[in-house]
Amino acid sequence: MAAMEIAAAVAELVAKHCTDVVMSPGSRNSPLAYALLARQDVRVHMRIDERSAAFTALGLARVQRRHVGVVMTSGTAVANAYPAVIEAHMSHTPIAVISADRPERLVGTGASQTIWQQGIFGRYAETQQVATLDDVHAVRFTDPQVHINVALDTPLVPAALPEPVGAPRRVGPGSLASSAAGGIGGANDHGAVDLDLTRDTLVIAGDEAWEVPGLEHVPTIAEPTAPTPFHQVHPLAARFFAQSEVAISHDGGDFAATTKPEQVIVVGHPTLHRDVMALLADPDIEVIGISRTGTFTGQPDRRGSRVNATGQPTDTWLKICEAAGEVGAETVRAALAEEEFGFTGLHVAAAVCDTLAVGDTLVLGSSNPVRDASFVGMPFDGVSTYAARGAAGIDGTVSQAVGVALATQQLRPDEIRAPRTLALMGDLTFLHDVNGLLIGAGEPRPGNLTIVVANDDGGGIFEGLEPGADHLRGAFERAFGTPHGTDVEKLAQAYGADYRRADTLAELHQVLLELEAQPNPITVVEAATTRTTRRALAARLNR
Repeated sequence: MAAMEIAAAVAELVAKHCTDVVMSPGSRNSPLAYALLARQDVRVHMRIDERSAAFTALGLARVQRRHVGVVMTSGTAVANAYPAVIEAHMSHTPIAVISADRPERLVGTGASQTIWQQGIFGRYAETQQVATLDDVHAVRFTDPQVHINVALDTPLVPAALPEPVGAPRRVGPGSLASSAAGGIGGANDHGAVDLDLTRDTLVIAGDEAWEVPGLEHVPTIAEPTAPTPFHQVHPLAARFFAQSEVAISHDGGDFAATTKPEQVIVVGHPTLHRDVMALLADPDIEVIGISRTGTFTGQPDRRGSRVNATGQPTDTWLKICEAAGEVGAETVRAALAEEEFGFTGLHVAAAVCDTLAVGDTLVLGSSNPVRDASFVGMPFDGVSTYAARGAAGIDGTVSQAVGVALATQQLRPDEIRAPRTLALMGDLTFLHDVNGLLIGAGEPRPGNLTIVVANDDGGGIFEGLEPGADHLRGAFERAFGTPHGTDVEKLAQAYGADYRRADTLAELHQVLLELEAQPNPITVVEAATTRTTRRALAARLNR
């Protein structure tokens, strides 16, 4: 039976590159389902929704640092993987889409569930067409994003279930660093850049950043998913660095300091803070981009993948950066203590981050949560942090959190209690992907996942942006605020998750500490916040 033979060959190929596959049910992909379920060396996760399946695979891949497969039937089922493939491409995360297709003779004839699947992902993933066994042997996993489109003809079901193949295995994480620099996707070594660190130098480290040898002692503004720097500078300090000279109080003394850096080194892909990104456009600052992929943020004056550093930062520059950073951190904590702002998403981020412990894993939603986490002190040593900063969308955040939690506990199976994963997201992000909580009976489930939803009943991010200005408020609520009034407790219960609620900062601290002591497999914690003060809070921080 050609379909069975091709599917078995594809499953064997997938097993060579993936330990996990997320699959959705369908008729045309049934040969693939039988073949993959027979493999003892591949963990299969079933999901009803192909979009959730793809983002769950992406979450697994972020931790595993190697390809994770996502398998679906033909037609629009394939298109549902598009957002996850885009995020994978933009964040250089490996993922393999294995889509079933109708025979080519049926494409364009109006046959049911038949669309043009070849090339469906455009520049984000090249299609490798499989219609014969010879085609299977030609499939490559050399690119980070792989699309294997398998044309399967009838009959689609075997006379009997295939015999088990392979043996269970335990495999450690791969290496995105080696993948980006010569493994998956080919070499991206842009050479070395000569740096004189006696010049006033600031590092901006974003997503995909790494600890660059030679820059260990340079003051660094680090986003939450970057490594924790030795001289960490608060992002609010970017306002100091944009000025030529400011007055600073430090260690009991006042002094005027030249605060604008002579050079800024960008490592990875920073995206979060407008004031930080504005430094990259300052004509008085030389910008050096350091990347191990084909992507450089902004338009750097010089580019490389390594540095040849000479000299060390001066004591005066280190003192300036430390003082500016302290002002930023103290500003946030002072604002959090001011009762006029109520209970906001920034307070929620503070509670989550203050209750993190070494060994925890944190998943941050886009919009306010990842920025709020940055303001309250992330990154932290010993906490693995993930966020969708490739395309920076809110798509699939719940599913990615589930995937991250599953992969984390797979890598640490010998612990007495499942390792703790916390996810912080806004209410719109949660509602956008609440179907990520739909996990069938008997499927692998996270053993210790807490999803904290900062629920301000709408789009709090827009309160602090241009649409939130006073003269535009007449159109704000409907077009940007988008209040929904959803009962989060009932949603959590419908999906079989535990539910807790917090209406104050103290209550949220208590709930998180209780869940740390006695975790549930999946708990949704609703923090009932306000967004009416977010614009005033942002102004307070900027002042």
